[in-house]
Amino acid sequence: MNNSDRSYQNKLSKLLNEAKRIASEFRALTGKPLGITGEVAEYEAARLLNLTLMPPRQAGYDAIELVAGVERKLQIKGRCVLPDSKPGQKLGSIDLSKEFDSVLLVILDHDLNAVEIYEADRPAVEEALIKPGSIARNERGQLGFSQFKKLARKRWPIV
Repeated sequence: MNNSDRSYQNKLSKLLNEAKRIASEFRALTGKPLGITGEVAEYEAARLLNLTLMPPRQAGYDAIELVAGVERKLQIKGRCVLPDSKPGQKLGSIDLSKEFDSVLLVILDHDLNAVEIYEADRPAVEEALIKPGSIARNERGQLGFSQFKKLARKRWPIV
């Protein structure tokens, strides 16, 4: 998302704001999500953390960032948390056979605006996913929302 063309950034920002508005209206009208949470989460993470998004269908990771001259590969998961959300929500599948250095969880509000971003490094994610006892964890590569937050550190906002 580090496209230096200001016109591109402005168009993208306007388009995402319109998509968020439409998704919010769609959910209010139908009670169903529109299904853009993942894309919004990626762009919000890139914007707020100054990440470079990868082209679509990049296996394993969605963005990269440079930390002390070292490239880090980040998988981005998004979750829209509504006031009446049930506890026990899960993140999308994390495929350990793919290349990534850490996983970001972007928490979005009812209007799909970023509220918080958490990051868990790959070793902690791997350990949690291979721990015996849960089909969701072991076979589907899914971690519970609260379980992920326990492994992670808060990246944004910094208070």
